[in-house]
Amino acid sequence: MFDYRDGELFAENVAVARVAAAVGTPFYLYSSASFAAQYEALAGALAPLRPLICYAIKANSNQAVLRLFAGLGAGADVVSEGELRRALAAGFSPQRIVFSGVGKTSAELAAALDADIHQINVESVSELRRLSELAAAREQTARVALRVNPSVVLDTHRGVATGRHGDKFGIHHDEIVPAYRLAAQLPGIEPVGLTVHIGSQIKELGPSREAFRRVADLVIALRNQGQNVERVDLGGGLTIPYRDAIPPPASPSEYAALVQEIFGSLNVALEFEPGRFLVGPGGILVTTVVTVKEGGHRVIVVDAAMNDLVRPAMYDIEHAIVPVREAARRAPRIPADIVGPVCESTDTFNRSYGLPPIEEGDLVAFTVAGAYGAVMSSTYNTRPLVPEVLVDGDRFAVIRARPSYDEMLALDLTPDWIGDREAAR
Repeated sequence: MFDYRDGELFAENVAVARVAAAVGTPFYLYSSASFAAQYEALAGALAPLRPLICYAIKANSNQAVLRLFAGLGAGADVVSEGELRRALAAGFSPQRIVFSGVGKTSAELAAALDADIHQINVESVSELRRLSELAAAREQTARVALRVNPSVVLDTHRGVATGRHGDKFGIHHDEIVPAYRLAAQLPGIEPVGLTVHIGSQIKELGPSREAFRRVADLVIALRNQGQNVERVDLGGGLTIPYRDAIPPPASPSEYAALVQEIFGSLNVALEFEPGRFLVGPGGILVTTVVTVKEGGHRVIVVDAAMNDLVRPAMYDIEHAIVPVREAARRAPRIPADIVGPVCESTDTFNRSYGLPPIEEGDLVAFTVAGAYGAVMSSTYNTRPLVPEVLVDGDRFAVIRARPSYDEMLALDLTPDWIGDREAAR
């Protein structure tokens, strides 16, 4: 929860400037109250359906964040062995963990079997056969849901669309019935249902309606052939606005009504995998203005860069930017390009963005940065990973520290033969 009080931006009851003074910029700042409110809004809307809500760990995988959601009653959606290990370490019950992902290795499938998780979402017949061999050799049974590629048209960025014809995800809907029949015959496999995820940032519910109806038709078709279909996993997908959205995105209650309309009479256990919706609004990236370049075109250089927040460069997303010290109500909005210090033109966050008068040394914040910010950050240009800070009421704690340069350099290993070659010259 972020708002202005007496001209200063606050995260819950903590002044953002106070955190900046303690940890330095840039840094990610998260609101526990926002995370909880988003989860409770979705869980409340879906409550009549009695679903399993599995937080998509890929959105923000910090252990403190995971423990928060585990405490709220969420399950976990993981897409790698590393995320599986994070989920288990954070206290998620294995029986509330779903393993998704298009390219699971044999080692990852084995790890899922070892943990005896709730469900493995299978993306191909090849993966299904490989999992069968592993499970049968261990005398185990893997509970699987087959991922449906519903082949729907989406109005979203191509980088986050996952349910179109030709996308790498899932099994084409026309091939699901024979694949499910095969799953029921393979040793070590128990097919329990279907799963679908068409991508995040879907701006309206039309594509979801089309995809869900296709899955519901498949449930009926499979049952008519005597197959057991007890679960349907509907993935994530509820959108959040990064800037003013017209019209506003669908609400959790509207989404829940759609699910009830299509699946309410099918007597299936429903599962969901929200990520961005839960954590996106509850995070900001705080940065300091380093340089203001005036002239024919105004450019504001900040100390955060594309390695800290890559989404604008990768997905053409523009996060709203706000000053940490509130601008006067009638202050003019002056267009400027907001850029970082990395030596690439793609290191640009916003172009011709209207900001109130900004000076060097001022703090500004990129809003709606709680999802896919820190988890996608890197050390490009040997820039340290930025800290992550969690606020709870009037207190805050660093939940990922900024590494020192010595710690970064210590990760590199130089083989002895390089030194021998230099000595021989």
